[in-house]
Amino acid sequence: MLKGFLQIPVLLMLVVLTIGSPALAETQPSTSRIQEEVWGLPLALPMLGYVVRPVGDGPFPLVIMNHGVAMDPRERSFFPLVEFRDAAHWFAHRGYMVVAPLGSYGAAAIDLPDQGLYGPFFSAIGKCTNPNFRDPGLAVAAVDTWIIDYMTSQKKIIPDKVVVVGQSAGGWAAIALSSRNPAPVRAIITFAAGRGGRVDGKPNNNCAPDKLVAATGEFGRTARTPMLWIYASNDTFFGPELTKQMHEAYTAAGGVAEYHMLPPFGSDGHFMIDSADAVPLWAPLVSQFLDKHQ
Repeated sequence: MLKGFLQIPVLLMLVVLTIGSPALAETQPSTSRIQEEVWGLPLALPMLGYVVRPVGDGPFPLVIMNHGVAMDPRERSFFPLVEFRDAAHWFAHRGYMVVAPLGSYGAAAIDLPDQGLYGPFFSAIGKCTNPNFRDPGLAVAAVDTWIIDYMTSQKKIIPDKVVVVGQSAGGWAAIALSSRNPAPVRAIITFAAGRGGRVDGKPNNNCAPDKLVAATGEFGRTARTPMLWIYASNDTFFGPELTKQMHEAYTAAGGVAEYHMLPPFGSDGHFMIDSADAVPLWAPLVSQFLDKHQ
């Protein structure tokens, strides 16, 4: 039943909005109305997508936003519908059509193996003794290319004006995507990107930091798409020392990426992208980057 439902682009929800919070109002590029929707996306792996865009027919430049991953199956079953709604609104007010895949690699609502229920989850990195960081990143990157192809076929977007944004594991997938240099993608932006953070729930306890740095360098060898990497100094998943090593490995291998370390934000800067209060911190960096590469 679910599979059949997802085989057509179904509109589940529509809300027409204006600017919401005071924090956003200070940094919004415009005051034009936007609308939120949830679509069924008939991709190679059918899934739902959160969509927010300017009111009107378009076509619009496209932003794809990759969410993070909860490794625990039960946590994935309660994953929020949208992690970064305020950030998505910011891009929509700038004129982009934002598409964020939901439950595609870490948030499947039916992923409860202890009850005999399984959903699509293909972003596991394996055991910490020998984690596979590369393949799960490329698997989620494939979802991004499916979305680009589908939205292009529907004539909803400007085909050669695509930006990919990702947070945490979604940011890692965006780094993986950069190694493929998809022609429609003009720029890639990551927030708190990485994998294998907080093993056993311990801050700054990465699964295999040397392997993560090595995998980042591997992606950098073929990556030429301009990237912007944003971190907060109090990120307890991927701290400053580790992320600087990742950036050095990526750029030394040939990748093109700006690296920005922002001041501490909240109790854990890893979740900065989730907060409207953080928009004034990262919006100037992102605006300047997009103006340069769009």
